[in-house]
Amino acid sequence: MQLRALIYFDELVRTNSMRQAAENLNVAPTAISRQIENLEHHFGTQLVERSARGVKLTAAGELLAARAGRTLRELEHVHQLIEDLKGLQRGRVSIYTNGAAVANILAPALAEFSLRYPRLRFEVTITSARGAIEAVNSAAADMAVTLFAPPLSGTKVRLRAELIYDVIVAASHPLADGKEVALAEIAMHALAVPDRSFGARQAFDALFAREGLTLDPVFETGSLEMQKELVLRGAAITMLPALTVQREIAAGQLVALPVADGKGVKTPIDLCVAPDRQLSFAAGKLLDFIERFMRRQLTAKGKQG
Repeated sequence: MQLRALIYFDELVRTNSMRQAAENLNVAPTAISRQIENLEHHFGTQLVERSARGVKLTAAGELLAARAGRTLRELEHVHQLIEDLKGLQRGRVSIYTNGAAVANILAPALAEFSLRYPRLRFEVTITSARGAIEAVNSAAADMAVTLFAPPLSGTKVRLRAELIYDVIVAASHPLADGKEVALAEIAMHALAVPDRSFGARQAFDALFAREGLTLDPVFETGSLEMQKELVLRGAAITMLPALTVQREIAAGQLVALPVADGKGVKTPIDLCVAPDRQLSFAAGKLLDFIERFMRRQLTAKGKQG
């Protein structure tokens, strides 16, 4: 069985189209069909059912697809490790993270690291917390940075720190002059929060319910930029980790206030890797850098609090 046959099969699975797979691989559709037939001959069973509507995997095809993708990613990873042994100081790192809030914490670290290692390339995928962890487990990602991650086995938590959600208001807002904000007072103002598919929103709902309050936001949006813009214009207040709006706070545009009596939402922020996978030079360097960066930033935030 040739590696090319697995590559063609994997692309067919991804596109669900002989023609599209052929275009993506810059080969003739007959070449795709021939390699699939080679695989079927090798395994002694039909892998793909062809029809006018496209292709459908058989049970054996589904089994192979689940393994082939990971196998190809692992081979690419081995290729990167071999390049590292040759002293090639370049590479590509895949990072999965959930939510714009985490991305805003991660972006400064990536920017600083990239300036030090300009030949490296980075792929940052925003997904759910579960999706980020599963990407690490399946070798689709080198590492994951998550908030509100569900308990999933198979990953190693390299760093776990705590993030606290503060009340974020415009500098001109009446609340901005205070030292803290009570939950009951938060409920009296126009709120901009994520929709219920977000872990942060679910935590907000639970927090308000425990206090006998109703969370009735004026704005629901999965866009962090939208939340910030609404707050900057004085149309709403929101709840976010202060680190995610650090630039606006430093510029005097926004103010972060703790929730009174220590009742703010708290969540771990996890930096995760696969426990049994050797990282490439580039990924290992970045992992170490992000860990130091997060420790520095979160420690500084803790001292300010």
